[in-house]
Amino acid sequence: MDVEVLGRVLSTLPEHDEHPYRSGPWRPQTVERAAADLEVVGEIPADLDGVYLRNTENPVHPAQATYHPFDGDGMVHVVGFRDGKVFYRNRFVRTDGFLAEQRSGKSLWAGIAENPDSALRADGWGARGRMKDAASTDVVVHAGVALATFYQCGEPYRIDPLTLDTLGKSPWTPSGGVSAHPKVDPVTGELLFFNYGKEEPYLHYGVVDANDKLVHCTDIALPGPRLPHDMAFTENYAILNDCPLFWEPELLAKGAHVARFHPELPLRLGVLPRRGSGDQIRWFEAESTFVLHFVNAYEDGDEIVVEGFFQSDPEGKAARWPGDPAYARLFRMLSLDGMGTRLHRWRLDLTTGRTREERLSDDITEFGVVDQTRAGRPNRYAYASTGEPGWFLFDGIVRHDLRTGAQQRYRYGAGVFGSETAFAAGSGDGHLVTMTTDVAADRSECLVFDAARVEDGPVARIRLPERVSSGTHATWAPGESLPGWRDADDPAAAVGLSGR
Repeated sequence: MDVEVLGRVLSTLPEHDEHPYRSGPWRPQTVERAAADLEVVGEIPADLDGVYLRNTENPVHPAQATYHPFDGDGMVHVVGFRDGKVFYRNRFVRTDGFLAEQRSGKSLWAGIAENPDSALRADGWGARGRMKDAASTDVVVHAGVALATFYQCGEPYRIDPLTLDTLGKSPWTPSGGVSAHPKVDPVTGELLFFNYGKEEPYLHYGVVDANDKLVHCTDIALPGPRLPHDMAFTENYAILNDCPLFWEPELLAKGAHVARFHPELPLRLGVLPRRGSGDQIRWFEAESTFVLHFVNAYEDGDEIVVEGFFQSDPEGKAARWPGDPAYARLFRMLSLDGMGTRLHRWRLDLTTGRTREERLSDDITEFGVVDQTRAGRPNRYAYASTGEPGWFLFDGIVRHDLRTGAQQRYRYGAGVFGSETAFAAGSGDGHLVTMTTDVAADRSECLVFDAARVEDGPVARIRLPERVSSGTHATWAPGESLPGWRDADDPAAAVGLSGR
């Protein structure tokens, strides 16, 4: 393995950290590396051509009072595959907040579990205000550039998808920023996005074209501040949501941001022409729940079909926690089993205005993905993660057949935890790529699966140069979509290595 250290960042975290989400599989990294000639067990598929990008919440300073795992600084990892060879690189996203805290040597903004007024600086980002924009939640590739985004709305940071150099903020960013989970249409090349906040009309939706130009942005009126985390789209429509889990209005008026579920209110799914104005949105009511992530949506005659994860307990009261009761209260809305997340389908009838819905699986899964060439179009398979009971950790993969209900499962093994799986198109049914952290062995690997035979386990295991902190969202970008992908003879040159 050929490894080069590219940089180190200042960290003031305790050497022996006992915080449950800054230790074990969540132990953060401070070193940036590039590596080639990685050790491979098995065989890399010859047609696997492109990059797996994964974002990670990776803190470098203690919180002012109470750390939440969504507060960590964004660190993006890339594993690239070309001509049967593989390379790796990781880098922090150089957000304005990250650089300011590096200069100060401490946390300057309040985290999600802290009062925004406790921030040491009066400025900041986020739907709550006075938060750090960590760009640590999601990553997508649009117009040849990776975009790292923050779940509570911030400025999308542009990143070179090969070197991971931070290229600055997207110039089209609207006031209020952009939430995590913007969507890229593989056919038109458009990026669809939304943001939300505490000021009327509470929600905004926009479109950026294939040339990275903002071509549409409109207000979406909601009954009050909401906490949407995701969206979906079809060939002709954007699908937004008004979920009945939101900041309690009476407490919000006193400055307290406490999210509560209101089961007496329905889930509302909004259907809007992709370049329609806010007054064109049509709301469809469904059984009360919170949807953290959608899988896909498509048009079927006069119906819009939306697939995602229904939560039986959005407040996570059933979550199990083995230690401090204070942590149990703080982290109850993190574990998949605590929230009861199950694959679900909603059918929105554009003629009658009615909603039909059905559960697609009784198993607890979340963080579902599809073949991105089918995004916004009908597709048969979804690939989702299973969760470690009581924890925000992924312990395996499930392949859901959306037509027959059949499932294939693979579990990583005791003490081994993965990140979101990404689908890579290729021969047959394509490939799945993910990244795992083995706590006992103190190592990380990138795993490649045959998407049609998940239960058989990985066809290739790539040893990474350092144990990687557990993370969440990831994406796959085919090589043909990446500028400069074939400029060098050896793919190691893409990460600054000589390829020796």
